[in-house]
Amino acid sequence: MRATTALGLAAGFAADAALGDPRRGHPVAGFGRAAGALERLIWRDRRGTGAVFTGLCVGAVAGAARCGEHALRGNPAGTALFTAGATWTVLGGASLVREARTIGAALEAGDLAAARKRLPYLCGRDPRELTEQQIARAVVESVAENTADAVVNALVWGAVAGAPGLLAFRAVNTLDAMVGHRSPRYLRFGWASARLDDVAGWPGARFTALLTVVAAGSEHRRDAWRVWRADASSHPSPNAGQAEAAFAGALGVRLGGTLKYGERTEHRPVLGAGSRPVAVADIERACRLSRRVGLLAVGVTALVAAGKGRRR
Repeated sequence: MRATTALGLAAGFAADAALGDPRRGHPVAGFGRAAGALERLIWRDRRGTGAVFTGLCVGAVAGAARCGEHALRGNPAGTALFTAGATWTVLGGASLVREARTIGAALEAGDLAAARKRLPYLCGRDPRELTEQQIARAVVESVAENTADAVVNALVWGAVAGAPGLLAFRAVNTLDAMVGHRSPRYLRFGWASARLDDVAGWPGARFTALLTVVAAGSEHRRDAWRVWRADASSHPSPNAGQAEAAFAGALGVRLGGTLKYGERTEHRPVLGAGSRPVAVADIERACRLSRRVGLLAVGVTALVAAGKGRRR
C-alpha cells in the first residue's frame, strides 16, 4: 500500500512541475472560502472558539481524505491516482518559481513599478516604497520559506500519512495564512491555527534546511551549514528561519533585517551577516536551488513511503 503512496507522491510532484496550479477552481481556494464562511458564522474573540474552528476545518479535510482512501482500498491504481491528485493539489513549487521569475524579469528590465505590483502575489510585504534590492531580498526570502511550506512539508506529511497527511497539512497552512496573524481580530481566535502550523511545519522546515545544504553544491555547502546552524534560531519564526538561513548560506547572500507589512514594521535579525546583499540575479539562483531541493525532497519521501510498505 505504501508503494502506491510513493508512486502518488512522485506523480503529483511531476504534475505540479509540468502544469503548476489549476488556473480556476483550485481546491485550496475552495477550502479557503468554506473556512471563511465558517469563521464568519462562529467567530468569537476567544482562543477556545478558534481551536474549535481549526479542529473542524482540519478534521473535515483529513476525514474526507481518509474516506477516499478507504473507498479505494484494494485498488492500488486508484489509490496511487488519488494520492497523486492530492499531491498536485497541495504542492506549489511551480507557481512559486513562476511568480519569483516574473518579478525577477521585471527588475532585470528596470520596471520597478511592475515588480512592486507583482510582489503581493508572492508575499505580504508592502511594496510601495521598496527599492530594487529590497524587492529582490523579499523574493529570495519568500522562495526559501515557501520551498519548505509549499513543497517539502507537504511531501513529508504525505510520506507519513498519505493523502490525509498531505491535505491536512495544506489545510493547516492555509488557516495560518487566513487567521494566524497578530491582528486585533485574530490575536486570540487565530492562536490555535498559528500554533498548529508551527507544530506541523517543524520537521519539514529542518528537513528543508538539510536538503538545502546538500543541494548547495560543494562550493557553498559548508557556508549553508554554517549559516543555518548559527543564525536560524534567531529568526522570530521557529520554522521560517531554518530555510531562510540555509538559503542565505547556500547563495552567499545576506537576508533578514527590516520588513514592512502594511502599517506594521519588523526588525528581524540578519541571516548570513558577513555576506553581500541580495542582487536581482540571485532570484534565479534561488529558484534553481528551490527546484533542486524539491527534487531531493520527493526522492527521499518517496523512498521513505516505499520503505514503510516493505517493512509492513
